[in-house]
Amino acid sequence: MTKFAVAAGHDLTAAACADVLRSGGTAVDAAIAGALMACVAEPVLAGLLGGGFLMIQPAQGAPALLDCFVQAPKRKLGEDDLDFHAIQADFGETTQEFHIGAGAIATPGLAPGLAEAHERFGRMPLTDLAAPAVRAAREGVTVTGFQASLGRIIAPILEATPESRALMCGEDGKPLPGGALSRNPDFADVLEVFGHEGARFVTEGEVAAGLLAMAGQGGHLTRDDLSAYAPQWRKPVEITRRNVRIAVNPPPALGGMLVAFALELMGSGARAAERAHAFEATTRARVEAGLVADPEGGALKLLSPDLVARYRGEVRDHAPATRGTTHISVIDGDGMGVALTLSNGEGNGAIIPGTGIMPNNMLGEADLVPGGWHSWAPDKRLSSMMTPMAAAWADGSLAMLGSGGSNRIRTALAQVLVNLIDLDMPLSEAVEAPRLHVEAGDPPAVDFELSDLAEEDRVGVLEAFPQAKGWAERSMFYGGVHAAMRDGQGGMRAAGDPRRAGVGITR
Repeated sequence: MTKFAVAAGHDLTAAACADVLRSGGTAVDAAIAGALMACVAEPVLAGLLGGGFLMIQPAQGAPALLDCFVQAPKRKLGEDDLDFHAIQADFGETTQEFHIGAGAIATPGLAPGLAEAHERFGRMPLTDLAAPAVRAAREGVTVTGFQASLGRIIAPILEATPESRALMCGEDGKPLPGGALSRNPDFADVLEVFGHEGARFVTEGEVAAGLLAMAGQGGHLTRDDLSAYAPQWRKPVEITRRNVRIAVNPPPALGGMLVAFALELMGSGARAAERAHAFEATTRARVEAGLVADPEGGALKLLSPDLVARYRGEVRDHAPATRGTTHISVIDGDGMGVALTLSNGEGNGAIIPGTGIMPNNMLGEADLVPGGWHSWAPDKRLSSMMTPMAAAWADGSLAMLGSGGSNRIRTALAQVLVNLIDLDMPLSEAVEAPRLHVEAGDPPAVDFELSDLAEEDRVGVLEAFPQAKGWAERSMFYGGVHAAMRDGQGGMRAAGDPRRAGVGITR
């Protein structure tokens, strides 16, 4: 009986992965099937016209990272010519501004990326991998409570146009509630053709035509953008912690470098206050290294021994005395591991006629254009905090993990790694343990989860950062780390983050 481990953000997504593995597919096959299902079952978080990153750890050999994230368009229209307008997403504890419309669409990369990964590492036909998602889109998916809560948060996007309301809202014009049945027969047809034709249907065919027609009404995107886009294989950045080799997403993405830097600053088994100091220092070092303006050069400076040593000393001086994103992790029976993080932003608020697809709004995300709206450079990969990763132990243990959560991805993953590597926590405990997050400011903004937090850690955080805000319950704000793990004896573990309704399946 083939063993495997799968973790994802929805039971249908995880089940699609597991069914592929039971049928003899590779971990890459499973991740592709899961990604397509996520576009159906997790439509607020994943979309075929979005982007992502896929980390592959082969059974033998070095890890590889496939960058299929979105690209900035080749041309940039003037602001007066754009369909680009602000909405406020209500997260309860806070609100956040996003921009939607045709002018928010970046060149999508997910479909070409899935096709590229399948060509190199797939075993099963793409039609078979798409079939579960086709069936779910046609027959309907019951909206979960978590997906309904996401819909309420970004209600202004789902209610933005008559087409999006017809697809993603009920008769009252509000986002579908938990328990409602969500059908998308047009998208089922798209997925069916995608299974036969691959990415060409999305980059050259009817989907492309519909996307370009939408972009022609106040968007930057052109046919040249779609035809020129290519997924990029990149060599991951690797660091070592307690003899565990950790492979993270390299530049031009930012998240992997920030996770690596924060881990370099933390002593073994860092308690909550030390973690908070490390994250606060990372926010400053990111600026000092110029990581946003020059990801490649900034990465070299960020991990330079002198800079690390200086910030590490600063952190130890303070040591205590005593968003639209989802993730899939898979390890198959042959020993291959895959971690795929994918995002549609929050969606641009419009549906391409006849496709059931809402394109991404990546140019309308402040986290992706930190220099200000319209500050992006044409024809460049947008930088991202997404960082799927592989962690390999000397005894043969392997963990594949990643997270959604926008700017909280870097802190969520760093803390789970410390829990796993330093504290030897079981996988599920490492994922579920209370987290904190720090943002730059004067004073820095420190948020932390109180549920199950040791009193020593609560006191330590508040002594170090009196302005820190404690959250009574675990929250999706702190990311959603979905992780799969194989131990040195071949045993499989999977943990879906309860903060984002995660699901784990093992065999």
